[in-house]
Amino acid sequence: MHYGYDGRVAVVTGGSSGIGLATTRLLLASGANVAICARNEERLQKVASDLTAEFGEGRVFAKALNVLDEADVQAFAVDVQDRFGRCDLLVNNAGQGRVSTFAETTDDDWRAEYELKVFSQVRPVRAFKAMLAEANGSIVVVNSLLAYQPEAHMVCTSSARAGVQNLAKSLSVELAPKVRVNSILIGLVDSGQWQRRFEAREDKSQCREDWYADLASKKRIPLGRLGQPEEAAAAIAFLGSPAASYITGAQIEVSGGVSRHI
Repeated sequence: MHYGYDGRVAVVTGGSSGIGLATTRLLLASGANVAICARNEERLQKVASDLTAEFGEGRVFAKALNVLDEADVQAFAVDVQDRFGRCDLLVNNAGQGRVSTFAETTDDDWRAEYELKVFSQVRPVRAFKAMLAEANGSIVVVNSLLAYQPEAHMVCTSSARAGVQNLAKSLSVELAPKVRVNSILIGLVDSGQWQRRFEAREDKSQCREDWYADLASKKRIPLGRLGQPEEAAAAIAFLGSPAASYITGAQIEVSGGVSRHI
């Protein structure tokens, strides 16, 4: 499906793997030029090289940085302006979750998790909001269903995710009418994180397909499987596209029906 990004420019944080990479590929296929960032420079440049080979020269810009470093993110925004001249879509693709109960979570863990989840949103929005406003653009926050449906073994991440969802709602009001702000709420999506958990499984005789099926059953996912990064990317591409021009302050669940709230 083509989402109508011809002539548009998108920025995707965490764009070298998982949902970020799937989103980058879909946006490129839909006509956008895309700037991506991530911390691992070697992997980022390999991804950029592969994308350039597939989609053509001049359509991908990649820069290694930490989205928590304000100076780095501001410099990235300047680079995007110099390279592409605009920004129509910012995809804030935050990092992984922290597995811990309240009893196990230290003060330093709380601080680190809140800094990661909140400032990975704040810093890119600050850096790109002027360009987004000029383009009547949009922001899509990649958040988790934990924001509404917390789990005890991820108490710190659940709390921080709720804060991110509140921030997205606030931004949708403050940045209107020039910039739309929406989010996706993901459930269990196949990623490197789940692959590492599979590799660390106790029963080494269990194949990947069976282990994932058992996981979906234990988590009571109605669709009976984990989501794919491409499925999350499709929701992101829609929310950032002209087809969603009257949608702001909203969220789309990409969870296979696992949510229990209304």
